[in-house]
Amino acid sequence: MSQKIATVFGGTGFLARYIVPQLTKAGYRVRIASRHPSKARHLLTQGDVGQVQPVYAPVQNKTAVARAVEDADVLINLVGLLFESGKGQSFEATMVDGAANIAAAAAKAGASTLVQVSALGADASSASDYARCKALGEKAVLRAFPKATILRPSIVVGPEDGFFNRFGGMPMVPLIGGGKTLFQPITVIDLADSVMAAVNDSATQGKVFELAGPTTYSFKELMALMQSITYSKAPQVHIPWGVAELIGLVGTALPVPPLTRDQVLLLRTDNVATGALPGVEALGVEPAPIESILPTYLVRFRNGGQYAKASAG
Repeated sequence: MSQKIATVFGGTGFLARYIVPQLTKAGYRVRIASRHPSKARHLLTQGDVGQVQPVYAPVQNKTAVARAVEDADVLINLVGLLFESGKGQSFEATMVDGAANIAAAAAKAGASTLVQVSALGADASSASDYARCKALGEKAVLRAFPKATILRPSIVVGPEDGFFNRFGGMPMVPLIGGGKTLFQPITVIDLADSVMAAVNDSATQGKVFELAGPTTYSFKELMALMQSITYSKAPQVHIPWGVAELIGLVGTALPVPPLTRDQVLLLRTDNVATGALPGVEALGVEPAPIESILPTYLVRFRNGGQYAKASAG
């Protein structure tokens, strides 16, 4: 009996670090499909020799995508952008057209399973291009591959995340709109377990799941939690919405923007589960509190290192 193949798009990113080892442990040969396959070298040790294979497959390139899914049983799409940049890296080209290319190739190749990792707050009528394109990407996937499983995670936290690692070392903590936006962050381990549950259970096919953690926090509360671990005394600075939009407009012109106007639009809407769709528990995953994972990587931001003590005052 030949070994089953799983192709992971966006396989060089944060989430794949936790999903690929589970796939290899389950016996899959894993193709890491990426624009930059050389960045997947760290995953080559997550299985037997030759079990993990990086391949060149930008999601905008239909021919490359077709090669990457050839003979694959399982496809997982983790591709996403935090902000748009040049060279075809727009939300629409990547998260709508790219997702459609993957789904069409999956259907043509006869794949049994497609898991599309979207985002909580995906909304085709959203003012945010990110949220709108995430929703349009879901629709494009389901048109081409109706039995796809859609997973919508809230903010994903873990050692390589782009959220707490972004704010942990800042000399000041920006509270956009007063930091009142609500979030239900989920740990990367719980997200990886949810993806594998979708891979293993055909009853999840054709359904949409909202993946949220057990606790709702305001942005301000998340920053306070972070600072309680890092012992940071950085001041929390209120940034009115109007000022944030101006910063976003300027930031959009930079190669790596600290903030974009679209991100400001996203922050105007709470990022929490609606309760109208099945959650992480429906996948057999009991979500862990983020407090269980944050200290494992945020201690590096402490002045004096991991064993430093909190200063008085």
